[in-house]
Amino acid sequence: MAPAPFGRVLTAMVTPFHADGSLDLEGAARVAAHLADHGHDGVVVSGTTGESPTTTTDEDGRLLRAVVEAVGDRIAVVAGVGTNDTAHSVELAAQAEKAGADGLLLVTPYYSKPTQDGVAAHFTTVADATGLPVMLYDIPGRSSIAIAEQTYRRVAEHDRIVAVKDAVGDLYRGVRVMAETGLAFYSGDDVLNLAWLTHGAVGVVSVVGHVAGRPYAEMVAAVDRGDLDAALDGYRRLVPVVDVIMHRAQGAMTAKAALQLMGVIDSRAVRLPLVPAGEDLVAEIGDVLDRAGLMEDTRR
Repeated sequence: MAPAPFGRVLTAMVTPFHADGSLDLEGAARVAAHLADHGHDGVVVSGTTGESPTTTTDEDGRLLRAVVEAVGDRIAVVAGVGTNDTAHSVELAAQAEKAGADGLLLVTPYYSKPTQDGVAAHFTTVADATGLPVMLYDIPGRSSIAIAEQTYRRVAEHDRIVAVKDAVGDLYRGVRVMAETGLAFYSGDDVLNLAWLTHGAVGVVSVVGHVAGRPYAEMVAAVDRGDLDAALDGYRRLVPVVDVIMHRAQGAMTAKAALQLMGVIDSRAVRLPLVPAGEDLVAEIGDVLDRAGLMEDTRR
């Protein structure tokens, strides 16, 4: 198995806001500490679940500094810097390096639909901008384009492009890319976390990890020791949790509702175009978490 350059269990953490929509840095520090206390050895700041399309460059920097100060001595802190403007991503990457990030998460440029030559140039330009290792993020369902296998082969030659967060859902393709490039793969889809781990992924970058960090750490450990029965038991326990967090509404909405129920953040406020989870959904989330034993687990 390839080394895990950013840890084994990471969550793309939410960005807490006050009820008026302003940035809640104390809440962000609490979320990061909660993750570090519950099975994580890494965290992603300002990813899509962090509502990065709605935060300013200044807010991204303040948020990252707050998380680094809170947990940077305990777990890896990866900064999301992906946009569809390469110059802006370079600016965010430089800011992240100065703020003390351990690595960068770089999504495929969305909406613009660049050619694969453009995708490769975007990745290498951002990777050239700092000395930080880079995890690419392949999620065609949101970006509209996938990273082609030949593009992976090209960019894997860059010393600092070391990992992939895969949300493509094609295990066979992923195995081929791993074998051909040596890139470390992380599951970027909670539904496929166990499948990816059994196909050679080094870890997960989760949304459900906001509430299930310990079970995910136990799943990773079970796969490591070859105890697939235990890993499958853990996966099955989390199926209703994955369903309610990932399939009822956008993940930032549901994860914030869960964290508010657990007392980690004060408000489940999100920024438009997202809207806060409604009371019926919040009640459903609480019921699912309680039945899965996660409300009690999180308070330990």
